[in-house]
Amino acid sequence: RPGPKYWQNRADHLIEASLDTATHTITGIQRVTYRNNSPDSLTYIWFQMDQNQTLPDSRAALSTPAPPAGRPSRPPIITTGDVLGRVELLPASARTQGLKAKGTAATHVVTDTRMRINLARPLAPGAAQDVLIEWSFVVPTQGRGGREKVAKGWIYELAQWFPRPCVYDHVRGWNTDPYIGQGEFYTEFGDYDVSMTVPASHILAATGVLQNPKDVLTPTQQERFTRSLTSDKAVMIVDSAEVMAPGSRPKTGGNLTWRFKAQNVRDFAVATSQSYIWDAAGWQGISCQSVYPQEALPLWRQSTDMNRFTIEQHSTMWYRYPYPVSINANGPVGGMEYPMIVFCRERRNEFGLFGVTTHEVGHNWFPMIVNSNERRYTWMDEGLNTFIQYYSELKRYPERTPQRGPAKNIIDYMKYPIQNPLMAHSDRVIGLGNNGYSKPAAGLVLLRDQILGPERFDAAFKEYINRWAFKHPQPWDFFRTMDNAAGEDLAWFWRGWFYSIGVMDQGIDSVAVVDSLGGSYARISLSSNEELVMPVKLQVTYADGSTERRDLPVEVWLKSNHFTSGMLLPKKVVAVQLDPEGKMPDVRPENNVWSAPGTTPPDLP
Repeated sequence: RPGPKYWQNRADHLIEASLDTATHTITGIQRVTYRNNSPDSLTYIWFQMDQNQTLPDSRAALSTPAPPAGRPSRPPIITTGDVLGRVELLPASARTQGLKAKGTAATHVVTDTRMRINLARPLAPGAAQDVLIEWSFVVPTQGRGGREKVAKGWIYELAQWFPRPCVYDHVRGWNTDPYIGQGEFYTEFGDYDVSMTVPASHILAATGVLQNPKDVLTPTQQERFTRSLTSDKAVMIVDSAEVMAPGSRPKTGGNLTWRFKAQNVRDFAVATSQSYIWDAAGWQGISCQSVYPQEALPLWRQSTDMNRFTIEQHSTMWYRYPYPVSINANGPVGGMEYPMIVFCRERRNEFGLFGVTTHEVGHNWFPMIVNSNERRYTWMDEGLNTFIQYYSELKRYPERTPQRGPAKNIIDYMKYPIQNPLMAHSDRVIGLGNNGYSKPAAGLVLLRDQILGPERFDAAFKEYINRWAFKHPQPWDFFRTMDNAAGEDLAWFWRGWFYSIGVMDQGIDSVAVVDSLGGSYARISLSSNEELVMPVKLQVTYADGSTERRDLPVEVWLKSNHFTSGMLLPKKVVAVQLDPEGKMPDVRPENNVWSAPGTTPPDLP
């Protein structure tokens, strides 16, 4: 758990930005109040400049390999990157002047997707430094954010779109891993006050709570939105027939400025379009919303219900959703998450839409609340989130088994000769979908349902969330919390599943049965033939057709990879089977069955 001297820094943002739809350009000015809560004096501040990933000489572009011979090349995403204007250090005395304050030009250097701003004097522990930055960039056509042309205009999804301070933490100091693309981001918590100016025809959704509804919504839309807060069914705020219709906006030309505030969030994202339909419902005071173009109909009429379902499911099962808003935005981005707003592309399939919606909304828990370093450890956000998604999908569609979660579905990947341990750096991972999502989720489902049991696992998992909500956990904080709260030394599990790439192969070497006192005594010789150890799940079949479970703990492998169990059984034994339900990741199930001569062996699951 965080110790008594645990600390983390903070970054509050005041941002004013505008969108020029003719050139697809975002222009902005921001004031960052960076608070040094560390015990160290800081002489500079590192910022993330993620839009520079789109430059032709970025590390992301230069480290992208050519496609295989004979395949068409995909053109790289190239735009302007971040074009900087003023970069200034502001005195604290000018904080009341907002973005009109004048400061001193800051010495700074931009290196790929990072910028180091040198401070005029060391920033002492407990002190704060205000930094003013002007910037602009052309919205790319794809990436974490992007733009898409639809029948009634453009959709813009703005993500990782302004300079954000890197995290300075107690483990690595400044976390300055470049943004190559596969590793996502790691940021500080802070309060945001963001004003975005867009054409008056636009509907805009963003992180946080809308502060000026009277300026940007018609009276009818304001009434509908208020009504939606207490409705468990979606209320149309802007229906399809009202998109771009006369009277559907407060004014018919020019621009409008939307203002949002968000408290204690790690980032801020925006989706805006004149093509947007907008509906919303409520759950216990939380506004669950969806924005989407006509191209997403009729499927996206279900989006808000899926969003609301996920908020209720995770709040009930794991940790209460702490924010007032949850928005699902349709557009060019296949699936990406930010505090209180997610981007989902799916427009055709109900199960596909629910899968991406519940996954992206679930990211509000990991890593938006439990703020792990996803640029370094993919499994800490994608894996944990895919794990809770498994139970969300089972809850909504009990007749369908999710693809990610069952251990048997990850066996082929675990046998693949080229792979990384889950603890590998995000940008070094080969096979991101299996490594970052499926394998960690399968491991945690295995740990919950087959090793610890739901009662002990759920208590420990919730303890992890409670300990590390709105903080920066490391992988070993998760491992040790689970050990501590579950009351179990799981070093063998973390080592096998997260730090290595071993596979599991348990087998029955032999069974010797002796009749005894009306029953039988069985000597069952077992082996664990590969690196990955697991508890033993045994089923004994008797001559009368009945079965009995006799499971063994993982400690049978403490001293050797061979173990003989002696069992006094009440009836005559005719068969013994390992993993009778097929829940373990055993790569050779064919050696899991023994049957007495002349009997039919049990079927493999």
